Amino acid sequence: MVKAVVLGAAGGIGQPLSLLLKANPNVTELSLYDIVNTPGVAADLSHIATPAKVVGYLPPDDGLKKALTGADIVVIPAGVPRKPGMTRDDLFKINAGIVRDLATGIATTAPKAFVLVISNPVNSTVPIVAEVFKQHGVFNPKKIFGVTTLDVVRASTFVAEILGDLGKAPSVVVPVVGGHSGVTIVPLLSQSSHPLPSGFAQDALEQLTNRIQFGGDEVVKAKDGAGSATLSMAYAGVEFANKIIRAVKGEKGLVAPTFVNLAADAAGGEALKKEIGSDLEYFSAPVELGAEGVVAIKSLGKISEYETKLIKAAVPELQTNIEKGVSFIGASKL
Repeated sequence: MVKAVVLGAAGGIGQPLSLLLKANPNVTELSLYDIVNTPGVAADLSHIATPAKVVGYLPPDDGLKKALTGADIVVIPAGVPRKPGMTRDDLFKINAGIVRDLATGIATTAPKAFVLVISNPVNSTVPIVAEVFKQHGVFNPKKIFGVTTLDVVRASTFVAEILGDLGKAPSVVVPVVGGHSGVTIVPLLSQSSHPLPSGFAQDALEQLTNRIQFGGDEVVKAKDGAGSATLSMAYAGVEFANKIIRAVKGEKGLVAPTFVNLAADAAGGEALKKEIGSDLEYFSAPVELGAEGVVAIKSLGKISEYETKLIKAAVPELQTNIEKGVSFIGASKL
């Protein structure tokens, strides 16, 4: 029996994400929560002939608590997209408050659930969830994950495009490490399961790296004011959620890059800090998943000189993002 909960289930990411979770035969219960429209979304999904029983909840009558009771896995795509005239800081304040309140609900009702954070900015919202859990005395670094899978999915797709064969996209594996925004996204293209064409020029490599780092901007521009990357994000979110569900059900050896607190694997975390040359508390690296969450944080392995430079550029930005999340919770305690 697996109960999955989507917090922010009526939004642009939440609806397709909920649809894809309903399609997973391993999910037996699907609980949807949002501030509007969840009963309708749940009614619609409930007609699909798969095992999951779907229920939608709104804030009144302890809706959040009811949605979370008995949860095994909680996925959080809640938040607002950036609107014209809104600064990144305005966006942060709104989404940080939303994530803090939802994290409080999880910490008090389903503290042992796996928590998958999609709400941006992930580099800051994951530390927010962790700090809330610490306040409630239920923090387990092995069970809180920032979903960076969209960067991995984009890398696979874009490499397959360069190889001239999109049929290869599902099997192309490129580790993407660091964080989940702009320069903090570091694709380790030298480790691609399908090497780039021989003689692939440095400027082409830099363009490809930039496209993976700023792929979201490509979608925002194409949607022309009508939103951001919601469908690809929902796909990527469920790719990661499905791996967690498989791990919970006992499958071994599953590895995926994800943004975690490095205390989740003390030895692996310390080794990674030495590799990146920084004492960061969070970092996205390939992580082995198991029934208890993080089994091991893997080494970055052999990386190129260019990738070493990219990691060096990512670290200060990551540090700032992480501190912003931690201090938001510190300030909201006062």
